Amino acid sequence: MSETSCSWPSIDPLMIAYHDEEWGTPLHNDQKLFEFMLLDAFQAGLSWKTVLRKRENFRRAFDGFDVKKIAAYDETDYERLMADTGIIRNKAKIRASVINALCFLEVQKEFGTFDRYIWQFTGGTTIDNQCRSLKDIRATSKESDAMSRDLKSRGFKFVGSTICYAFMQAAGMVNDHLVQCFRHRH
Repeated sequence: MSETSCSWPSIDPLMIAYHDEEWGTPLHNDQKLFEFMLLDAFQAGLSWKTVLRKRENFRRAFDGFDVKKIAAYDETDYERLMADTGIIRNKAKIRASVINALCFLEVQKEFGTFDRYIWQFTGGTTIDNQCRSLKDIRATSKESDAMSRDLKSRGFKFVGSTICYAFMQAAGMVNDHLVQCFRHRH
């Protein structure tokens, strides 16, 4: 890891690659936004490292994060997922994935794209928090609070403010790279 990088990935190659190539990059692709939403819901109560290590298993188990396929899942799919040792087997989170897929499709119908909907919470731009140390990185914000409230009102599950803020960080809606990190100005 470079001296001019955020320290949270530590020496873990998977976390370093995620930091260096994905985290905080403004994302406007509905397929990828759904992937992050699904994975962030599974992160609730766990570390991102745990989810990231199982990401390819999730990709396989959840049909490449195809929102339309997931929205059509039935009890057979639920049982298949609960038996899959490669993913996090949490009943509520698996059920939420299907509910969230259905809600995601409804948002796409209403707004044209999920991207158009979700980026409204930051005014369509990345909020640069100018973090100077890890202690400056917050867990929630007024924007994530508003996003959480709105997503919940639309029926989404596992979308508390902390999960929404993690999603905002991953999708580049907020820039929480430390100011000295080479990724801060991307």
